Amino acid sequence: MGLSEDPKLKPLLLGLFLSMYLVTLLGNLLIILAVTSDSHLHTPMYFFLCSLSLADVGFTSTTVPKMLVDILTHSTAISFAGCLIQMSLFLLFACMDDLLLTVMAYDRFVAICHPLHYQVIMNPRRCGFLVSLSFVASLLDALLHSLVVLQITCFKNLEISNFFCDPSQLLSLSCFATFSSDIVKYLAGIIYGFLPMSGILFSYYKIVSSILRVPSPGGRYKAFSTCGSHLTVVCLFYGTGIGVYLSSAFSDSVGESALASLVYTVVTPMLNPFIYSLRNRDMKKSMQRVLNKLVSFQCLSYALGLGGKSSNTMH
Repeated sequence: MGLSEDPKLKPLLLGLFLSMYLVTLLGNLLIILAVTSDSHLHTPMYFFLCSLSLADVGFTSTTVPKMLVDILTHSTAISFAGCLIQMSLFLLFACMDDLLLTVMAYDRFVAICHPLHYQVIMNPRRCGFLVSLSFVASLLDALLHSLVVLQITCFKNLEISNFFCDPSQLLSLSCFATFSSDIVKYLAGIIYGFLPMSGILFSYYKIVSSILRVPSPGGRYKAFSTCGSHLTVVCLFYGTGIGVYLSSAFSDSVGESALASLVYTVVTPMLNPFIYSLRNRDMKKSMQRVLNKLVSFQCLSYALGLGGKSSNTMH
């Protein structure tokens, strides 16, 4: 159904969401470039951050480009196959975000509570295993939802009260085996919602307990600042996610549900790079170096282009 049927609002929505999408891509790609190009950032924490940025790019790319096309073409129709693909990719990257935030909480727990064994516990092999495990678990969740949605036999001329193929709404549209769709909802909520949140809360309980035992205030501040960015992103991710759930559960308004989903799927991935860059000195310096290199390369290319044109003119 999209966000609005008012033709006067469509140019504003197009410009707003296009700019937000470009900012999201630029911010997350800068983090990826900064981590991969700076040898000082080749640590488990930044490896997980780079993986999170990749997941954020995929997460926002599953919904925003289709929404922009819908605004340009004045059509919000989508095929069954296209809807199924969008839902599967949405679940894949959303679960990746969820599980990677849990892995990052575990990484901070080991770094602060077991600093002497950090290099042994968080070795490159284990880091790769944790990211691979997050991807496989997310893929299984997407496949499970797809198998249930494939059982829908009357999926024609139906309206989805959102700007993308919301998995919860697709499961509720099932005309067959509603009991199995309810099982999928509760099972996915426990495995990909309750368990990761419990792991994050337990990790930060241990982290706070360990920080409070540090004698000096400067040491406590330094220890907590290492996980401040991650804690902010966790609060933003789960806060908006819970807001989407509550709005869909207690409100029948199409606009409120779509607005809550918009915050969760567009605003949160856009803010993550700002949170990590503004609250992390090493990341800020590395991103500045990447931007300076890009600007220098652009200026050099422009100068060489002008030099080539002038020589051709003289010839």
